[in-house]
Amino acid sequence: MKTIALIAHNNRKTDLLNWVKENQESLRGYSLIGTTNTAKLINDLLDLNIEPFGHGPSGGDILLAARILQGEIHKVIFFIDVETPHGHEHDIQTLIRTAVINNIPIALNRASADLIVLNN
Repeated sequence: MKTIALIAHNNRKTDLLNWVKENQESLRGYSLIGTTNTAKLINDLLDLNIEPFGHGPSGGDILLAARILQGEIHKVIFFIDVETPHGHEHDIQTLIRTAVINNIPIALNRASADLIVLNN
């Protein structure tokens, strides 16, 4: 089963939650992982089993990049907040760069997330 990573910055967590709610039937065909807070939010409100793997600012983005390198992640959906500076910006860029270099589809907004889930 392919794995999708779900991540959202704090100001975009509600957007991701709403997107997951609208796409939960399609998402059931995947193994799902997410940063700790994102996974908890979605798991508390929806009947999905998202495996938490780490907090983004505490190295979660780097852990995800490592899992991409190990071939464990097949798609990434990362609702980023481009209007707020993040202290771990280098980690975010490393994650994005790792996905791009390893030809892993990465969605950074709702429109691209829709495309990723529609195209198994």
